Amino acid sequence: MSAATTDHLPAPTIVDLSVPALRARLPDALGVYVAAMAYPRGTENHRAPMWTEHTTRPGWRAVAAVQPDEYGRVDLGSAPILAVAYGYRGAPHQWWHQQVHAGMRRCGWSEPATRDLLTDYFELTELHVHPAAQGRGLGSMLLTRLLQDRPERSVLLSTPEVAAEDNRAWRLYRRTGFSDVIRHFVFAGDNRPFAVLGRSLPL
Repeated sequence: MSAATTDHLPAPTIVDLSVPALRARLPDALGVYVAAMAYPRGTENHRAPMWTEHTTRPGWRAVAAVQPDEYGRVDLGSAPILAVAYGYRGAPHQWWHQQVHAGMRRCGWSEPATRDLLTDYFELTELHVHPAAQGRGLGSMLLTRLLQDRPERSVLLSTPEVAAEDNRAWRLYRRTGFSDVIRHFVFAGDNRPFAVLGRSLPL
């Protein structure tokens, strides 16, 4: 799958992905993830089971930006995937929830305030745009589509810390109203610092 942009093709189309659709296109979706995060090849093999398991969680939803053919047609089975995003309803038994709960408490959040924030939220688990397709507003379109009509009270996400918040992901999140929940947090099993950001819903 090539995500290279071509001027003669129609603009990318944002589509909802069903569970069968994402599972059928999982290698392509993970290819976008690996490219966007600059991970080494082979990372997708370790992430595939996790992404598959996530499709079984309550409230799961996924969207993608795909490239129509020259006639504007979209075949979800073969259209190049340029960007992908998904998430689901957060719950206390989930690893990410437990990590964030512990991190909030260590950062000075009271237990009542922590529980209140983590009672009713959508976890924005992944949002990635292939480097060749960045700068076209696809991240913003995915975010808007993914969070449309969500029943949860808020949305939370984690993103790697970068100097001066100077990358496209940070600019997107700040532009859409995400504020700090935790900064410079290290998740178990990963030595990189992350920020946990959140905002109320609807977007």
